[in-house]
Amino acid sequence: MAQQAKKSKGRKFINIVIWAVGILIIVGGAAVAGLHLYVSNSKPVIEGELAVSILDEDVEVTRDGVGVPHIVAKSDADLYRAQGYVQAQDRLFQMDLARRQASGTLAEVVGESAVNTDKFFRTFSLRHAAEQSWDDYDAQSKQILEWYTEGVNAFIDEVKDTSKLSYEFKLLGYKPEAWTPIDSLTIGKYMAYDLGGNWNQQVFRSWAMQNYTQEQAEELFVEYPENAQSIIEANLNLETDIASAIPTDYLPSEHNGSNNWVVSGELTKSGKPLLADDPHLGLSTPSVWYQMHLQSPEQNVSGVIFAGIPGIILGHNEQIAWGVTNVNPDVQDIYIETPNPENPYQFEYDGEWEEATVRQEPIKVKDGETVDFEVVETRHGPIISNIMLKDTKMKEQFSMQWTALQSTQELKAVLGFNKATDWEEFEVALEDFKAPAQNFVFASTDGTIAYKANGLVPIRKQGTGALPVPGNSSEYGWESYIPFDELPTVINPEEGFIATANNQVVGEEYPYHISNLWAQPYRYERIVEMIKTPMYDEETGELLKLSVAEMKGMQMDKKNLHAQEFLPGLLETIKAQDKDGKYKNVITLLEEWEYYDDKDQGAPLVYHFLIENMEKALFQDAMPEDVYKLMPAKSQITDQMLRDAYAGNPGVWITEEGGLDKFVYTAFEDAVTKIKGKFGTSVSKWKWGSYNQLTFDHPLASASDFLADYVNPEKLPVGGSSVTVQAASEDGSGNVNHGASWRFVADLDNLKSAYHIVGPGQSGHVKSKWYDNQTSNWVYGRYHKTKINGDIDHGYELILKAE
Repeated sequence: MAQQAKKSKGRKFINIVIWAVGILIIVGGAAVAGLHLYVSNSKPVIEGELAVSILDEDVEVTRDGVGVPHIVAKSDADLYRAQGYVQAQDRLFQMDLARRQASGTLAEVVGESAVNTDKFFRTFSLRHAAEQSWDDYDAQSKQILEWYTEGVNAFIDEVKDTSKLSYEFKLLGYKPEAWTPIDSLTIGKYMAYDLGGNWNQQVFRSWAMQNYTQEQAEELFVEYPENAQSIIEANLNLETDIASAIPTDYLPSEHNGSNNWVVSGELTKSGKPLLADDPHLGLSTPSVWYQMHLQSPEQNVSGVIFAGIPGIILGHNEQIAWGVTNVNPDVQDIYIETPNPENPYQFEYDGEWEEATVRQEPIKVKDGETVDFEVVETRHGPIISNIMLKDTKMKEQFSMQWTALQSTQELKAVLGFNKATDWEEFEVALEDFKAPAQNFVFASTDGTIAYKANGLVPIRKQGTGALPVPGNSSEYGWESYIPFDELPTVINPEEGFIATANNQVVGEEYPYHISNLWAQPYRYERIVEMIKTPMYDEETGELLKLSVAEMKGMQMDKKNLHAQEFLPGLLETIKAQDKDGKYKNVITLLEEWEYYDDKDQGAPLVYHFLIENMEKALFQDAMPEDVYKLMPAKSQITDQMLRDAYAGNPGVWITEEGGLDKFVYTAFEDAVTKIKGKFGTSVSKWKWGSYNQLTFDHPLASASDFLADYVNPEKLPVGGSSVTVQAASEDGSGNVNHGASWRFVADLDNLKSAYHIVGPGQSGHVKSKWYDNQTSNWVYGRYHKTKINGDIDHGYELILKAE
C-alpha cells in the first residue's frame, strides 16, 4: 500500500487514522517506558521453533542480514502457508489497513470521520471486482490463496488475544478479523487503482472546454481530440460543473511510474543479459514492497510482493528475471448518463429506460450508527456522482467504466511467472495479467531479452478516452481490447537493449490507441544515453562492457536532461533582464552547473524552484484549487508552452503572463526570493539537499510529535528529482515521498543471487533492527545481495513446526 506523506494526494484516510490515534494518545497518556515495553513485547519471533498446526511438515524460515525471509518448504502447500504466516509476522497492520482502505471498511475501526473515504472506495467497487474475479479463478490458484490465507490466520489466531499483537492495533483499539482470499485479491485491485487511472484527466479536460476559449483549452491538452465532434459537443453542453464536484483527496499520485531496462549479452561483461527495475510508488514506512525468497521442490523464486498477497510479483528464479513499469494506458472512461426523472435507478440507452444494478453497501461506523449507502451500476459501470462530496446540483450523472472492475486473474499470472523457465512460458502467463497494464521487461539464462506492454487496453467506438462520452447511445463505448498478440512486443532487438520509463512506447504507425498522456521523456532518454555511451578503461583504453556495477550506477544517476534542454534558453532570458547585475552570483551558479541534481549543489535548488514557479504562475490562479489538483500533465504542458515560446510562438497562456521575458524573469526573481527566505542570502551555501529531504512517513506519525519521532525514520538530504533516473519526487514542501520503492539488478550469468534496495527496511515493527536500516542505503545506492542457493549470510533461523 503506497502511503504518502501527510500533504500528498490520494491518502486522506491517513489523516483519519492520525486523528484517531492522536485522541487515543492524549486520553491515554502512556508513559514512554511503558510504550517501549509494550511495543517490544510484540516483536516477531525470528529464531528457534514455533508450533504452527496448519503445516503438513516443518518449514525453515531464515532471515538474512537485512531481514529478508528465506522460506524453504517441502511442498507448495506449506510454502504458501508459511509465506502468509511470515508476512503477517512483519506486516499485519499494514495488511489490515490495506484491505480496509480498498474495501471501504475503515469507519469500522476509526469512526465517523472515515465514512466518506469508505463511500469512495465502495463506489469504486474494488472489493466487488475482487469477488467477481475469485469466481473465475482456476482451482489451483484458489487453492494457493486458501493456503496463504491459512498462514495469515494462523498468526492472527496466535496473537490477537495476547500482548504479541502489533502495537498499532492497540493504539486504534481493535483486533484484526480473519483473513480471506478476497482480501488478497482486493489489495491487488487497489494496486490497479493506484497505477491505472485516467478518469481525472477526462474530468479536467471537460471542465477546461467549458470554462476556457478553444485556444486556451487546446494548449491544456497534450493531444486535442479533433476527430470526435459529437463528444466535444456533449462536453460543451454539460450543465454540471463536474470538475468542481469531484473529490481530489483520493487521486493516485501523478508521479506513479518506474524505470526498467534489459541489455543483451552482446553488451555485457558476463556475456549474459542484465536486467534492472525500480518501480516508483509512494515512499512510506513500512515499504509498499515486502522482499522474500520462496523455495519448494517445485520452485525457487526471489523478489518482492505486496504484503497481503502470495507469490513473487517481481524478481527472478533460477532461469529468468523480470521487471515492470507502468504503461499509463487510458483504461477508465467517464460516461455522461441521463437518469429517468421518474426513477433514479433507470438510465437512458438507445431511446429506452434501462434498469441499473443496485448494491446495498451499509457502512458500519465505530461508536456510531451504521450508514446506509448504495452503489448504482449502469451498463458502463458504477455511478460516481454520489461520491461528489460537495453540494452540487447535477442534472447529469456520471458513471465509470474501468478494466480492473472486470473479472481478472492477475495472481494466476504471478504464479506462472514464478515457475516459468523461458520467454514462451512467461508470455503464456502474461495473458492473465490484465490490470493494471504494465511494461514487462524480461531476460533469461538462454540469452533472450524481451518486452511486452501487457494488459487490457480498450478499443473505443468513438474517441480516444480524452473526454467523457455520452452514455445514452450505443454509438459510444468499448468494442473490444487490443488483441494480446498485437500488444507492443519486442524480442532480442538488434540494438541489444530495451528500456522503458513510462515514455511513449509506440509510434504513429501503431494501429491502436494506448494513451493520451505519456511521462516526460527525460528518464528514458537518459537511460538510453547511458547504455549507448561507450566506456573505456582509463589505463588501457580498452572498451568496457556493462556489468552489475554500471546497472546500479544508472539507477542512481541524477543527470537532469530537462535542465539540459531548457536552462540555456532560460539563462539567456534572465541575463538579458538582469541589466543591473543584481543576480550575478545566482546566474554564475547556474552557468557552472553540469545538470546533475546532486544534494550538495545549489543550482538544482534554483532550477526546480524556477520551474515550479512558472507552472504555478500559469495555472494555479487561473482555476479553482480542486480543479488545479485534477489537472493532468502540468509539467508536460508547461514544457511544451516553453518550447513553443522559445521557437517564437508564445501561446495565449504565456502571452497573458506578459510575454516570455516577463514570465520567466518574474518566476526567477520569485524563486530566488523564496530560497533566500528559507536558506539565507549566501548563494555559496545553498544546497538542493537542504530542501529535498527523503521521507518515509508512517501512517500514524502525525498523531503527535512524540509518535512521529518514534515511528518515522530520520529524514535525509537526497539528490535526484522527478525528471532524473534516480527518481525523487517531492510534495511541494521538500518532502521526497515518491520514488524507487524497490531497486533491483539481476545478472543472468548468475541467478543464484541478485541485488536489491527496499527502503526503509523489511520489517513493519518499529523495534526491529530491519525497520529502517535501508534508509541511508536508498540515498547512497548501497544494495544488498540476496541469495537463493541456501548460502545465507548472518542468518536467523526459525523452524515452523508442524503438529
